[in-house]
Amino acid sequence: MAISVSGREITITPRTDVPANAAGALCQKGWTAAELLTNGTRLTSPLLHGRPVAWDVALDHVADRLSAIRREHGPDGVAVFGGGGLTNEKAYLLGKFARVALGTSQIDYNGRFCMSSAAAASIRAFGMDRGMPFPVTDLAGADVVLLAGGNPAETMPPFVRHLDGPRLIVVDPRRTATAKLAWLHLRPAPGTDLALALGLLHLAVAEDLVDVAYVEERTSGFDAVRTSLAAWWPERVERITGVPVQRMREAVRALAYAKSAYVLTGRGAEQHAQGTDTVTAFVNLALALGLPGRAGSGYGCLTGQGNGQGGREHGQKADQLPGYRKIDDPAAREHVAGVWGVDPAGLPGPGRSAFELLDALGTPAGPKAMLLFGSNPVVSAPDSGRVAERIRSLDLLVVCDVVMSETAALADVVFPVTQWAEETGTMTNLEGRVLLRRQAVEPPPDVRSDLEVIAGLARRLGHDFADEPGKVFEELRRASAGGPADYAGITYDRITDSAGPGVFWPCPEPEHPGTPRPFLDAFPTPDGRARFVPVEHRGPAEEIDDDYPLYLTTGRVLAHYQSGAQTRRIAPLADAVPEPYVELHPDLAGRLDIEAGDRVRVTSRRGEGQGVARISDAIRSDTVFMPFHWEGANRLTNPALDPTSRMPEFKVCAVRVERVA
Repeated sequence: MAISVSGREITITPRTDVPANAAGALCQKGWTAAELLTNGTRLTSPLLHGRPVAWDVALDHVADRLSAIRREHGPDGVAVFGGGGLTNEKAYLLGKFARVALGTSQIDYNGRFCMSSAAAASIRAFGMDRGMPFPVTDLAGADVVLLAGGNPAETMPPFVRHLDGPRLIVVDPRRTATAKLAWLHLRPAPGTDLALALGLLHLAVAEDLVDVAYVEERTSGFDAVRTSLAAWWPERVERITGVPVQRMREAVRALAYAKSAYVLTGRGAEQHAQGTDTVTAFVNLALALGLPGRAGSGYGCLTGQGNGQGGREHGQKADQLPGYRKIDDPAAREHVAGVWGVDPAGLPGPGRSAFELLDALGTPAGPKAMLLFGSNPVVSAPDSGRVAERIRSLDLLVVCDVVMSETAALADVVFPVTQWAEETGTMTNLEGRVLLRRQAVEPPPDVRSDLEVIAGLARRLGHDFADEPGKVFEELRRASAGGPADYAGITYDRITDSAGPGVFWPCPEPEHPGTPRPFLDAFPTPDGRARFVPVEHRGPAEEIDDDYPLYLTTGRVLAHYQSGAQTRRIAPLADAVPEPYVELHPDLAGRLDIEAGDRVRVTSRRGEGQGVARISDAIRSDTVFMPFHWEGANRLTNPALDPTSRMPEFKVCAVRVERVA
């Protein structure tokens, strides 16, 4: 979006030069984004134990406490928690700050809760994770698109315009706004997406729909996958998932007979304790049909945060260095350490993943302090009541935020930081296009950027970090050079508004045009082939029983975003959906004597949440839905972790429901 200022009036207009924006479309959240800049709900001065103080006082206090905690407990006594909405510059500098200024391995970010399963599946199949390894605009020319576990009609409405042309197949337990647009809606029971994907691939093999020439020329491992499918005959899959065999056949045939087809996954398929395997099963389906690496077809994953792609590329993950390098790779450590001017041996190794990090806070072997940037885990983390207890046990909590979020309210020190319109920086969109977002308005007088906070703390700890976005990006370019996410050839000059709508990575040198479709000639694996990986369905980590007889699934609504810390403070959005709700099928509501508008209590083995009852046949009769933009839904969710991605199982847990008297 673009922003213009006249006096005190701020006007939002869509950017029309970025093709993914669908000719300048914005959703309700975009049109109202400027309100938070001026509506008086934001933080405007540093807080120390709830009292306004000068910046030097707050920074000195934090630096002194960090030094003391590190002396007593070692570098890993301090944790850093980032966010997928941070600019590339912030994500990069935050990772450098953790490894160099603090020397801690204890850094991760909320993107672990977002696209980590799809990232892990893409890396093991293709050798690289770029959410969509093709321009978003390619989708409009497809004959068929299968979308598993995504609801972009509410989460990213401009994206849906690219789906107007194809026949759309939606996999979702709910009849969402996106499913209502579908040519074919497959409604599996929560936690059975993997079984469905195996059944679809079984049908593709049984009906001779596999692209044999593509499989032989461009992939490896298909024989093992074909053998593993023997147990997943369609009638068995129907019993497990509830999806009729005929609908499965229609879906597979549509994809196989299409000249141009895509398979896409979203959080609904990924946020499971078997999320990586679930995405892998859909990737296997795409590979068997010959889609990835072919112009006009492919596999991709929808991102979930403002910089969901770039946020995971430059070092704020526990196992990662800039350029999407692995932190335990000796060559990667040597390269990045050279850019940073430090000894590679002094860099820490991999740390805990996001939930494991939060769950370790304040424990005898865990961090005693945490610096948190751009996240609100008291609302957004699974088993959030337990996470809040761990956060309260810290000796020091420091939060950088725009508003007083639920997590910031627990902090010893809160730093007020700039918003999107008040700062310059790069973002990388879901198709891997690096875009420059320029500052449009001045921030309030006593508000600083996250880069300034990080650099200010680093100076007090004896390190000289740049805090100007352009200088940080130049360093990021050098640190990423030669890595999977290579930004070396991308400069601010190349991605200004006048120079064009961004550049696709990898882009190894200034003369390189960028890489909009990286898999056309070969996959970035040792042999250039994509890899089939056999997987098996295991079901949800927590099944329903007599005490907790219903499934809970969670998700987003059109008016709100992530933990709702900002959108709940914007009047039109808060008016549209003012409070949490519980969606129930009419049959279930009748059995429980619940009517629309009743207050409802939902209880799991971990906690309880409440909301207003909404009665709808869009939900299965064995399932209830709650949006996660308020405290409550994630008190219920299960922190069972995917063994590969360490993604928690947000999308399904066992609950009971009752009307509040």
